Amino acid sequence: MAEPDEFARRRAGQLPLDLAGAPSFDDEAFLVSPSNRAAFEMIAKWPDWPDPALLLVGPAGAGKSHLSAIFQRRSGAVSIDPAAIASPLRLVSAPPRAAILDGLDAVEDETALFHLMNCLRESGARLLLAARRSPSGESFALPDLLSRLRRAPVVEIGAPDDDLIRAVLEKLFRDRQLQVDPGLVDYVALRLERSLDAARAFVRLLDEEALARGRRVTRVLAGELLEAMQSS
Repeated sequence: MAEPDEFARRRAGQLPLDLAGAPSFDDEAFLVSPSNRAAFEMIAKWPDWPDPALLLVGPAGAGKSHLSAIFQRRSGAVSIDPAAIASPLRLVSAPPRAAILDGLDAVEDETALFHLMNCLRESGARLLLAARRSPSGESFALPDLLSRLRRAPVVEIGAPDDDLIRAVLEKLFRDRQLQVDPGLVDYVALRLERSLDAARAFVRLLDEEALARGRRVTRVLAGELLEAMQSS
């Protein structure tokens, strides 16, 4: 999310220490809602999946990376770089129980991914593939790979609903030890982009702007920031 120019200029030269800015991918920090419940429950079923590979599909900012991090902790999965898939021969001597590729859309070497999926399947490992959209003939040219990907079950994580956005905003304010009126959370939730990344960025900017002005976080200040974001 781009930072509004007006607010960026106002804070020029001031770099407050952002102790709560990095998103937490802890299990407890994942807030389950109707938009992500099916995906969360399928991750929790590991290793009892209907297929060795599982596709986690959803838009940017929906929580795919958070779910991927939860899966990695629970399974001990090795992380695979989608832009530089290593030769599967490196996994033969000590095949992992699970692997994760967060960013299927960024894969360039389709042949390497196909061989990797075969290697993991033969070893009995589970593979979580996170992507923004389900694989199609437009995104993958290798027929064997596309066939293998389409065989994998798909679990979708939708854009955050209003209740989830409210819950996330409340948690973000608590993490920053900011006391805000309940009406402010509702006001922001109804007007903010439906993205967890957008919620994190907004609360960070709001906190920094209040600090820069020496004011508490108010609905008026939140409205000014929202207006600046919409006009930028």
